[in-house]
Amino acid sequence: MDQNHFLRAAGQRPEGCRYRPRRCLLKGCERWYWPRAARSHYCSDSCRREARRWRRWRASQRYRASPAGRERRREQSRRYRQRQAASADAARPGEGQRIDAAHVDFSGRPCDRPGCYELFVVGHEHQCKRFCSVVCRLALRRVLDRESRYRQRRRRWRRERLSRRPRPPNTS
Repeated sequence: MDQNHFLRAAGQRPEGCRYRPRRCLLKGCERWYWPRAARSHYCSDSCRREARRWRRWRASQRYRASPAGRERRREQSRRYRQRQAASADAARPGEGQRIDAAHVDFSGRPCDRPGCYELFVVGHEHQCKRFCSVVCRLALRRVLDRESRYRQRRRRWRRERLSRRPRPPNTS
């Protein structure tokens, strides 16, 4: 659905909306919506909640990939094994065996686009790749460019307002 179709279908601008329609940033949604605030990124409360959930997931991915996170996970596993050995249920067959398909690999880096749960492999530790695909990169670039233009307009407006302000008379 292109922007013109959205504008024709929506008719006039909703009450209280001063901004142009834009796409929801959340991967998988990407609906057109009328923003109520200049820096809104998501079309609804459910998209905002999903983006918050994604941010928590991404933070845990980063922490688990760090040396401190790996050490804490090893400690958790050690305590779990001690509890299992002490309990009477420890004699169950297959306890502690992991299926190969369920193995979670934390060597990948999470994509920076909200709602994108894909991990991608980087060539080396200092590589600056932040997105799993070009689509994700362009979606976030669109938002960052719009916010940059907004900040530039605000700065220009403040400068003009300050230059129009009458200066106090010189009494020296």
